[in-house]
Amino acid sequence: MNRKPSLYLVPTPIGNLEDITLRAIRVLKEVDFILSEDTRQTGILLKHFDIKNALVSHHQFNEHKTLDAILRRLGSGEVAALVSDAGTPGISDPGFLLVRACLREGLEVEVLPGPTALIPALVASGLPCESFLFVGFLPHKKGRASKLKELASSPYTLVFYESPFRLSKLITQLAEYMGPDRRASVSRELTKLYEETVRGTLEELAARFSEKEIKGEIVVVVEGAC
Repeated sequence: MNRKPSLYLVPTPIGNLEDITLRAIRVLKEVDFILSEDTRQTGILLKHFDIKNALVSHHQFNEHKTLDAILRRLGSGEVAALVSDAGTPGISDPGFLLVRACLREGLEVEVLPGPTALIPALVASGLPCESFLFVGFLPHKKGRASKLKELASSPYTLVFYESPFRLSKLITQLAEYMGPDRRASVSRELTKLYEETVRGTLEELAARFSEKEIKGEIVVVVEGAC
């Protein structure tokens, strides 16, 4: 293995375990240790692929505290892989802080290609894909209204992440700020058995999800302003 990189960012499946790459499996086996957002979740993945490697907890609540210790290990010549619970680290998951610190210290970082929820949802939406804006999660309170007002005039297709518990609120607010006739789609349980993408206007989607209890991580795609 080429040990020049000190840190690998390794995408993991967002649902279907068959979506992991052969390269990702090899890297996870060969690095000195794996930084994990949730060691229990990652442990299930590693067991499935018979990967026996040390796990180190690294998530949004401890990443500032663990950063120096990780950098010391990488600086001494060890190699680590960073994984999130699902998808690509750094995309609405921990990763940016560590990557920035590694680059500042002159440590090489390599990002493997692989699963992420936003691209399948965007393509499946039927909305223009050549130019899009990934928003991720909106602020829960402070700055939410101003952000929605700003996004309402964007000409780009918009991609949001949301939890199933706040989906109805998000779609209702999108319809309020962007107009009820704006086209959109809601994707959930991507790559899993009950994968679903629902398309329609924001008004139609708001009505559909106003009382329906749903599960799974959500990607909402909204067409840009004309």
